[in-house]
Amino acid sequence: MKRIINTPHAPAAIGPYSQAIEVNGTLYISGQIPINPVIGKIEATGITAQTEQVFQNISAILTEAGYGFADVVKSTVFMADIADFTAMNEVYKKFYQTECPARSAFAVKALPLGSLVEIETIAAK
Repeated sequence: MKRIINTPHAPAAIGPYSQAIEVNGTLYISGQIPINPVIGKIEATGITAQTEQVFQNISAILTEAGYGFADVVKSTVFMADIADFTAMNEVYKKFYQTECPARSAFAVKALPLGSLVEIETIAAK
C-alpha cells in the first residue's frame, strides 16, 4: 500500500511530486533543497547553512512518517560545486555518526532555485 507523506514543517513541493512516499516499510523522500518552510524560500546563503536547512527539512519529513535518521539506508547528495563537498560533509556527519547510510555525492550543473545542495533520502523499517 502506498502512503503519501506531507508535512507543513518541510517545504511544499515546487512541482508535481510528493514530499515523500512510503511503500511496504520503505520511505522515499524527494530531493530536499534548503527552502525554509516558514517563509517559503531559500534564505541561507552558504553551503553549511543550506545543508543544515536541508537536514531540518528531511528531519521533519522523517518525523511525520514515523521514521528517524537511524532508519535512513541511502542518501544522494547533489551539489552545485564539488568544492563544497568537505563543508557539506561536516554538516552531514552530525546526522549520521554511526551505521551511516549508503551514499552518492556529486556535482551537477545547477539545482532548483539556485540552491547549493539537494539531498534525496531513502529510509526503511
